[in-house]
Amino acid sequence: MDPAMDLVADSAMGPADHRAGGRLPRAPADGGLTTGAVARLLGVAPTTLRSWDRRYGIGPAAREDGRHRRWTGTDIAALRHMCRLTSAGLPPAEAARAVLARGPHATAAPRRGHPRRAPGALPLRSARRDCRGLARAALRLDAPAMEELLTEVLDRYGLPAAWDEVMVPALRAVGRKWETAGERYIEVEHLLSWHVSGALRGVRAAGPPAPGAGLALLACVPGETHTLALEALAATLNRRGRPVRMFGAALPVEALEEAVRRTGPDAVVLWAQSHGTASRSLAARVTAIEWGVRGARRRPVVFTAGPGWAGRQPPGTRHPSGLADAVDALAALGAR
Repeated sequence: MDPAMDLVADSAMGPADHRAGGRLPRAPADGGLTTGAVARLLGVAPTTLRSWDRRYGIGPAAREDGRHRRWTGTDIAALRHMCRLTSAGLPPAEAARAVLARGPHATAAPRRGHPRRAPGALPLRSARRDCRGLARAALRLDAPAMEELLTEVLDRYGLPAAWDEVMVPALRAVGRKWETAGERYIEVEHLLSWHVSGALRGVRAAGPPAPGAGLALLACVPGETHTLALEALAATLNRRGRPVRMFGAALPVEALEEAVRRTGPDAVVLWAQSHGTASRSLAARVTAIEWGVRGARRRPVVFTAGPGWAGRQPPGTRHPSGLADAVDALAALGAR
C-alpha cells in the first residue's frame, strides 16, 4: 500500500508549526483568543481547530457565554505540540492522544529517537510516517518543516532509500491531490519539488572519486523538464564517489552529442517522463557516438531511464527499474 494514501484525511488544511524564535505569541490576559484569532495566528482554517476539538478533545479550556471558544496560552501550547507530532508523521488521532497524555502544562514535543537497526535495513513503518509528515507539511506550505524532515530522512535512511520510501510517495500523493482538485494545490507540488531538489543538491560526496570510476553523464531528453529522479541519481552517485556530469532538463540534441564527445563518459543516462518525449532515434544517435584514437575507439553505454521508455526501449540500451538498480548497474559498469 502506498504509504501516503491516507495523508489527506484530517490533515489537508492542518496547522503550520510556526517557528519564529521557537515561541508562539502569548494569549491576551482577558481570557484567551477566539478561534478565528488562533486560526490567523497559526495560519490554519478555523474548521480544522473545530474538528480537532470535536473529534479529539484538543480544544479551548474556556468558552465565552457557553458557546464561543476562547483559547488560552496553555491551549495554544497544546496545538503547537499537535502540530509537531503531525509534522513528524503521526496520524491526528494518535497525535491527539499523545498531547492529552502529556497534560495541560506540556509545552514542547519530545524529540523522536532513532532506534538502532541492522546495516542496510529500513524501518518501513517509520519511513511511511516520515512520508506522511512530509506530505502534510507540503499541504500546509510549511517550508521549515519540509527542510527539517528532508534533512532527517536523508541522514536516517540515506540514498536511495529516502528517495524511494519517503520522497517519491510524498510527491505522488501531492500530485494526486492537485490532479483531483482541479487547479488547486499546484503550488503545493511546486514547493515540495523545490525543497526535495534542494535537499538532493545538498548531498555531499563522502570523499574523492573512487580510482578508476567511470564518468556518468545524466540528461533529460529534449522537451523533458522533470529532473528530480536524475537529481536523486546524481546525488547518490556523487555520495558514492562516482564522477557525474548532470545537465538537467531538456538538453538539446546537438548539445547532448557535443557533451558526450567532450567528456567521453562510460555511461549516458537519458531520462524521459512521458512517451511523448522518449525518442528512440535520439537514443540510437547517442549509442553510436565514438571517440578516442583510431583502433581504440569507445562508445558509451546508454541507459534509458524513466516511465516514458516503458515498452519503447531502443535496441542496445539498458533500462533500469529504479534508482537502486541504476546505481548498481552504473557501479558494475565502472568496475569492468
